[in-house]
Amino acid sequence: MRSPQEIWENIKNAVLGIPDNWFIVFEAIFIFAVVYFVLKTLYDNGAKKAVAVYLVLLLLTGAIALFQEHFSAALFYVVFLIISLFFLMLFHTEIKRLLWNTSPRHGGALHESAAKTTAVSARAEEYITDIVKAVQNLSKNNTGALIVLSNGNLPHNIIDSGVTLNANISSQLIEGIFINKAPLHDGAMVILGDKIQAAGCFLPLTQREFPKDYGTRHRAGIGVTEVADVSTIIVSEETGIVSVVKLGKITRYIDSENLKRFLREYYWKEFNTERKR
Repeated sequence: MRSPQEIWENIKNAVLGIPDNWFIVFEAIFIFAVVYFVLKTLYDNGAKKAVAVYLVLLLLTGAIALFQEHFSAALFYVVFLIISLFFLMLFHTEIKRLLWNTSPRHGGALHESAAKTTAVSARAEEYITDIVKAVQNLSKNNTGALIVLSNGNLPHNIIDSGVTLNANISSQLIEGIFINKAPLHDGAMVILGDKIQAAGCFLPLTQREFPKDYGTRHRAGIGVTEVADVSTIIVSEETGIVSVVKLGKITRYIDSENLKRFLREYYWKEFNTERKR
């Protein structure tokens, strides 16, 4: 293990030697750029806990590299890149969208953007109408339902636990899936943009304490928003009460107008990048 004096001498020599060794400057710029990109990706997707974990891991890696004599600079870069790539892979879909949005545009892009904005808004309103209609009917009939509004970063094991559909959104299909005794009614439905991606999916349950009338469906609807940047819609089988969950916070007694606002917020975020293409 290096002594504090040795560490200080290494840092001093590195700083004083910058004019003679520009490679150190490029290393610093590279590290800063990677850290900034990872932090921006995590922050933009609401992963505040992941930001803290990422920074702690980097600080621990840096501390080990300073104090452990056998921890070489090359090994530090390998560990640093592995940690950074791991956190970026959690949001690979969002990164692809970001890259697509920076592609060159052709002439008349403003007119195309305005036209697409109108078209996308109209499509979103159709999906919202179908979802709200289905949720209202399920609520009136006290039919339990759990719908996940995904942005493409749900863990693969959740999608794989159900049946992949990739079907167009319709109120009839949503209601049919959740009818009592239907094969997929006990699991969660995953909506991704304009498609019903999967149904019958199993979700992680929250470990927090909630009132006894919060059954498995409610605990699953809350739990998945604690591990992924998604929102959920829950219809109680016992009472028909409609609830929505975002970032682990549940709001109950949602009427049709509030549900529309909730869905519009989701579709605005989901299709916002598409409007810019």
